[in-house]
Amino acid sequence: NGTSVEEFILLGFPGTWQSRVSLVVVFALMYTLTVIGNASIIALVWRSSNLHTPMYFFLCNLSFLEIWYTTGIVPKAIGVMLGTSQTISFSVCILQLFFILSLGSTECFLLSVMAYDRYLAICYPLRYSSLMNSVLSVRLALSSWLGGFLAISLLAFLTSRLTFCGPDVINHFLCDIDSCLALSCSDTWPVELATFLVSIMVVVASCVVTLVSYMYIISSILRIQSVHGRKKAFSTCSAHLSVVTIWYGSTMFLYVKPSAQNSLDLNKIVNTFNTVVTPLLNPFIYTLRNKEVKLALRR
Repeated sequence: NGTSVEEFILLGFPGTWQSRVSLVVVFALMYTLTVIGNASIIALVWRSSNLHTPMYFFLCNLSFLEIWYTTGIVPKAIGVMLGTSQTISFSVCILQLFFILSLGSTECFLLSVMAYDRYLAICYPLRYSSLMNSVLSVRLALSSWLGGFLAISLLAFLTSRLTFCGPDVINHFLCDIDSCLALSCSDTWPVELATFLVSIMVVVASCVVTLVSYMYIISSILRIQSVHGRKKAFSTCSAHLSVVTIWYGSTMFLYVKPSAQNSLDLNKIVNTFNTVVTPLLNPFIYTLRNKEVKLALRR
């Protein structure tokens, strides 16, 4: 593959041993809570017949995705910070990059599908069960997964064709596009262009679908006469809106930009929030702000 560097050294978070151990404890705790929280949502929906609706089917897909998304990052990051697993081969680096970006793209599509589902539920409540049936919900979920992985395939291939002559130190706790471009000694313009175009196609396009859906949702809610009716309608999408705001805010900062080689240290901090904190917040947001989930949990 024209590569002289066969493995990279992940720098992680430089600092004293005590500070790195503290970070390891935080990462391990957050990872454990993320897996338990998202697995609990899947089990809860599976066991509760009143949650067998398209909305919770999409939520199960999101929770399943979050488990694998954080699993592809945190265990390796802990090894990097402890100094026991700081090296990563070139092929595994590309594989991690492909896996993480594909799951991130899938999450963008899933969130837009969930916004469309809420649009149908609030704007067409009497026709919702016929419009969003089980067949359509399965197709939308499957399309989100396939679209997420297919969108990143070309980007991962182009990155794998880059030449790395040294240095071999990645200023991160994972392999990402920015770090690979910063280390490459070949022309990175095609990869930067592909990254920007894929970002527009995945992040911006899915965000537009979500925004348009919520424009119609808000317009429909404002037309409801009673305060109780408006509050009830908004409560069905408030949790999803919170997750969307957190996810798209950090994702757009990371990927929707003309150049990908600036502010690697800042990217590391934002990436931590995007890949570790956000998957932890999602189950708590949906649990604390959703009456149906809280009722099923009490049962």
